[in-house]
Amino acid sequence: MRVRVEYIGHIRQLIGSGREEDIELPEGASLGDLLALLAEKYGETFKKTVYSPGGVDVTPNFMILVNGYLLNQLEGIRTKLKHGDHVILTSVISGG
Repeated sequence: MRVRVEYIGHIRQLIGSGREEDIELPEGASLGDLLALLAEKYGETFKKTVYSPGGVDVTPNFMILVNGYLLNQLEGIRTKLKHGDHVILTSVISGG
């Protein structure tokens, strides 16, 4: 199956990627599987700042949406993905 991953904000500079890419995953893959694949692809920078394989969540500085829903509205990284899903990785913005 194929999912579209969109990178918004600071993450693009961290991983040196364009705005979005299509990723091939096996049927039944979870968001955790996708994140582990991205960690392998983008290396230590991704693992340190976004997600380290085997973790139970992304780091507090990042959030992920699947088809417009935040992870806490779904099943976290256990969320099963489907062909055509749109996954957004973005940094948490805070200000004051």
